[in-house]
Amino acid sequence: MAIVDVSDQSFKSEIESGVVLVDFWAPWCGPCKMIAPVLEEVDKEVGAVKIAKVNVDNNPATAAQFGVMSIPTLILFKDGQPVDKVVGFQAKENLVRLIEKHQV
Repeated sequence: MAIVDVSDQSFKSEIESGVVLVDFWAPWCGPCKMIAPVLEEVDKEVGAVKIAKVNVDNNPATAAQFGVMSIPTLILFKDGQPVDKVVGFQAKENLVRLIEKHQV
């Protein structure tokens, strides 16, 4: 699967089914740039998850809806509902564990 860029308009339809890891980020954020290649690896290795990115500068409504105060914030959705959340840079192993925990 490819990593999808999501807007305020497309967000709901992108997360409504399956397991989706959403990365709330901004181009000026250092840790966001560091986590981008980690997300690419997770995308290649974990087949059953969709990864979506929300640029908080361009899509403030979605960020506000989920109380995103610091970035990067990663929220894991299952069938449209938020089930887990981590803030800040995460190692690949942590993200894989987070996803696997909710894949049952």
